[in-house]
Amino acid sequence: MADQPTIDEFEAEVRTFLNANAEPKRDDRHQKFVWGEGEDDVSMFEEVDRSKEQQDLATAKDWRAKRFDAGLGYISGATHFGGRDLPASYDRLYGNLESLYEVPDQGFFGIGLGMVAPTIKDHAQDHVKARYLPAMYRADLVGCQLFSEPGAGSDLAGLQTKAERDGDEWVITGQKVWTSGAQYSDIGEIICRTDPDLPKHKGLTGFIVDMHAPGVEVRPLRQMTGGASFNEVFFNEVKVPDDHRLGDVNQGWSVALTTLMNERASIGAGSGGGMGLANVTRLAQMMQHFGYGDSAVHRDRLMDVYTRFQVAKFTNQRALDKIKAGQLPGPEMSIAKMALTDNLTRTAEFAASVLGARMVADTGEWGTYAWSQFVCGTPGMRIAGGSDEVLRNIVGERVLGLPKDSGIDSNSPFKDILKN
Repeated sequence: MADQPTIDEFEAEVRTFLNANAEPKRDDRHQKFVWGEGEDDVSMFEEVDRSKEQQDLATAKDWRAKRFDAGLGYISGATHFGGRDLPASYDRLYGNLESLYEVPDQGFFGIGLGMVAPTIKDHAQDHVKARYLPAMYRADLVGCQLFSEPGAGSDLAGLQTKAERDGDEWVITGQKVWTSGAQYSDIGEIICRTDPDLPKHKGLTGFIVDMHAPGVEVRPLRQMTGGASFNEVFFNEVKVPDDHRLGDVNQGWSVALTTLMNERASIGAGSGGGMGLANVTRLAQMMQHFGYGDSAVHRDRLMDVYTRFQVAKFTNQRALDKIKAGQLPGPEMSIAKMALTDNLTRTAEFAASVLGARMVADTGEWGTYAWSQFVCGTPGMRIAGGSDEVLRNIVGERVLGLPKDSGIDSNSPFKDILKN
């Protein structure tokens, strides 16, 4: 492009914007961590105060709008959708520079921009892209993902929420579950069954649904951590225009795969819910503080956690460089997601081995009971973005080239199957 700024010119533009609108972060890299000082909060699954959540969302939206209006909200997007049409390297540069400044939490937009928007870009009609993509990147609209169902589990193709055609509209009836962010979302990407007579993978269709439409009901799901970050969503004859269909009728499986691969890329690229490498010092001091500093077993387990986070970090970086170079995310991101959940589990087990009963009985000691929510919430990550079992199948079949699971012979009596 003739008017494309050089990377140096773009960096100067970004720095000018950030210096004018945000405060630089304090450099704590050389600050020594001292056990017992600072806020005692390691939870990645804390209970959400809904009123504070709305305040934080409003602040996050303001920042996103300011970015977009400055030409920095959709850097690699097409110009006719509000973007700058710049290379992915410019987007990456902005992210690196913004991370050096104090800005509002942008986690509210992770699902919408990381999963739903890319699917709209790949599968929606042009006028629908023009309507939603700029609004999503400016945070005028927030998106959520409506895939999982109570009866389908990780078997997405087994979903039963139905969409029936009625002229130029579709009428959706059914239930979705484990929907993160549904309580503050404006639109949702939903996969429905549109032809029950076709094989389960072939009778699905994707849509964009208005989360404020009549017939949509969002109910929070209370978790054992005390939080309610997930929801169940009910659809009672919700009407969706046909032009809000994603892809062709009964071709929703390919639409879902686009979203799922971006979802696994987003989750797998996570830092470990705040329990990444920067906190290995905290774990080491916890081990020392509670008298396990000379335990060879605990030292070995701590270094195992550290090493696995390091390996995951480098694996994620290679995969993200591939995505940012313009290539589609591949099954390697399923490896990253499995590594994340495994690392979270190992971290939780290490903390439990050091703290013992202090983790479940609040003694008032600093650095103890706050871990309880982390430990209780970690198992949920083994399901989010595809269960570990599903992802192992993907890795085995698509990465390693192993033969597909033969499945269950539902036409033969169980006793005959056992004989064979």
